[in-house]
Amino acid sequence: MKTYSAKPVEVTRAWYIVDATGMTLGRLATVLATHLMGKQKPMYTPHIDCGDNVVVINAERIAVTGNKLADKKYYRHSGYPGGIKEVSLEKQLATHPERVIEHAVKGMLPKNKLQAPRLKRLKVYAGPEHPHGPQNPQELGVAHG
Repeated sequence: MKTYSAKPVEVTRAWYIVDATGMTLGRLATVLATHLMGKQKPMYTPHIDCGDNVVVINAERIAVTGNKLADKKYYRHSGYPGGIKEVSLEKQLATHPERVIEHAVKGMLPKNKLQAPRLKRLKVYAGPEHPHGPQNPQELGVAHG
């Protein structure tokens, strides 16, 4: 029996929606990364992007365990000497909660040419409203905790 390898024309993408209220950041990010890669599908092929579109709402209500609100830091650099900036998770959640989930999911995706197109299919919104109603997204069954 030959090994099945998916072709790009055979890929069908579904739309899923996830409510992040009360969910743990890392556990949610692993589920999102799995669906963006398409690993839950029987036709999964590592070198073909067979993942689905995922919409995350209520990103500002994400939960973290331990002391991460104060201890976890996000860094960025302007490119100039001394241009490093540091932001705590607490401040990042207050100003840009979408970036917290996007950063966590990006870290869980493989570092290859498929990472950018996969991240484009992740839509994160701070509140409960999103503009993807016409795509008719299905509820993604993710356990809270």
